Amino acid sequence: MKKRGFEIVTAYQKEEINLPKRATTHAAGYDFEAAADVVIPSIWKQLFSRVNGDNSKTEKQLKPILVPTGIKAYMGEDEYLQIANRSSNPLKRFLVVSNGIGVIDSDYYNNEENEGHIFIQFSNFGLRDISIKKGDRIGQGIFLPFLKADQEEKGEKRKGGFGSSDKK
Repeated sequence: MKKRGFEIVTAYQKEEINLPKRATTHAAGYDFEAAADVVIPSIWKQLFSRVNGDNSKTEKQLKPILVPTGIKAYMGEDEYLQIANRSSNPLKRFLVVSNGIGVIDSDYYNNEENEGHIFIQFSNFGLRDISIKKGDRIGQGIFLPFLKADQEEKGEKRKGGFGSSDKK
C-alpha cells in the first residue's frame, strides 16, 4: 500500500520530468523543478508602467505567475503537502512564493480538472525579469500531518483543481 509520494501528471509523461527528491539525508523538503521555461516579470517594471496608462491591464500583469512542475502528490487523508520557497530564491533571484506557502490537500490528487498538477506561484520583486528554465529547482514540498477540530462537519467532495473550493 502506497503511503505518500509523487507521480508525473499524464500531460508531462514524455517531457523528461524528474520526481521531487531530497537533496541531503536530513532535508525535510523534496526539491521541485520547473517543468517548462517561464519568465517571471519584475513587479517594479509593471508598476512604473501603471503611471502612464491602463490600470486594469497592469493589475492583470501584477498577478503571480504559475510555474508548472509536471508533478502530482498522493498522501494520507490526514496529511497535506506544504509547498515552500527555496531559501536561495529571494536572495539570488528576487522570487517569492506569492501565497506564502502552498497547501496541497490529499483530495487534490487526481482531481477531475487538472489531475492534481502542482504549480508554484511566484512574484518577482527584483528590477529585472527572471527566467526560470525547465529543470531549475524552484521550490520544496514537505509532507505534514494536520489535526481536525472536535466540531468538524463533513465537507463537500472536491470537484475541481487549483483554488477550487471557492469559499469566501
